[in-house]
Amino acid sequence: MPAKKPRDFRRLLLDGLDIPKDKQALLPRGFQRIGHIVILNLKPGVSGLASDMADLILKDYPYVKTVCLTQGVSGELREPRVRYLAGEKRTETVHTESRCKFRLDVTRVMFSKGNLSERARIPGLVKPGETIVDMFAGIGYFSIPIARHAKPKQIYAIEKNPAAFRYLRENIRLNRVHDRVTPILGDCREVRTGSVADRALMGYLPKTYRYLPSAFEALKPQGGIIHYHDTFAENELFERPLEILESQAFRAGYVFKAIKHKAVVKEYAPGVCHVVIDAEFSGT
Repeated sequence: MPAKKPRDFRRLLLDGLDIPKDKQALLPRGFQRIGHIVILNLKPGVSGLASDMADLILKDYPYVKTVCLTQGVSGELREPRVRYLAGEKRTETVHTESRCKFRLDVTRVMFSKGNLSERARIPGLVKPGETIVDMFAGIGYFSIPIARHAKPKQIYAIEKNPAAFRYLRENIRLNRVHDRVTPILGDCREVRTGSVADRALMGYLPKTYRYLPSAFEALKPQGGIIHYHDTFAENELFERPLEILESQAFRAGYVFKAIKHKAVVKEYAPGVCHVVIDAEFSGT
């Protein structure tokens, strides 16, 4: 059963809770649903209503069994800070997306619904027989859909977070793609796959530019495509990210060839955008 439209959820809150008029503009217009779990993201002015909101959700959305509150992410491993609010105390779930299954514990690994369009877009670009290096594989956000919906030769899925890596291995098994996905526990700056990649995926934020030397190291000598995610101020788009890609390519011995795709994925912070650039490079 699909989640109700965001305006329905806001109407539910207005009808079900006694909210002062000066707080009503702060109410969320929707929520994130992962499997049987709903995760609320609340502004400080209404965070005190979290438990009451959770009770309303459990009454009005029968397919939701657990409600949690996100309090952001921390550290290089992007570890979520999630607090249980109400319902069943089961924070591990199986989330289905694009006919792929993802098992995860929402208190241990993050799952960004804001990247849904990117996870759906990439498999359609992969050509039969390509080799992919997924530098920040997580629980398999990109690797699993590519393996399921494209025909790659091999995907090297690198993940540094031990908790996420455990779920990555589990999700490879759940989706029966063990013959196409090789999970590797480690830092992508230290893991050596060799120069094998037709595509390098860089699904990480922020300051992803620090990992570009490793992306070029993974590309085949004749070149390939880097799917580069990063954050930039609105007034830097898209000149600054292109400058970074060109300069890093030159240092690595590659030539910037073309931009295959560029887009703002979502707002990362006020005045700051999460962007993606598919950049093609050739060997010198």
